[in-house]
Amino acid sequence: MKMTSAMAAKELKKMNEQHDALLARESKSAEFVAAIQEDIESVRPEYDYAAVQEALSELEGRIRTLKHAINRFNLTQTVPGFEMTIDQLLIYIPQLSARKRKLEEMRSRLPRERSVSVGNAGIIEYTYANYDVKAAERDYDQVTDELSRAQNALDLVNSTVEFDV
Repeated sequence: MKMTSAMAAKELKKMNEQHDALLARESKSAEFVAAIQEDIESVRPEYDYAAVQEALSELEGRIRTLKHAINRFNLTQTVPGFEMTIDQLLIYIPQLSARKRKLEEMRSRLPRERSVSVGNAGIIEYTYANYDVKAAERDYDQVTDELSRAQNALDLVNSTVEFDV
């Protein structure tokens, strides 16, 4: 079967939800409480241990197969415009995001800011940026553009390139 990463992710989510639902139903029906005076068979919930274990095992196998296909695709598919595989880009994007957060803070500083100090008996202190704030602003813009470009390229691959599952 051929599918895109976007399709595979949706299918994987669906299968994981089915697995969770099956476990939840099993949890509710594998054991039950009955009062001593009750007819146990009239309150026994429907539960087929063997059938549930088989269904869980089959679903887990399908999940493994799909995850493996996604992982294989991510390790081998290069992203146009980048000399990286999807796997590498999935590392690169959080790195860019972290750099963007850091540069956001750096670019928002003034070259010299008055410090709020307690207990210095009237001594005025300043905190100085030990870098070019304008350079931090330029770098922030470049990182933001690169992050958008990487995310858009990944989105395009994930929604258009098919692989075998």
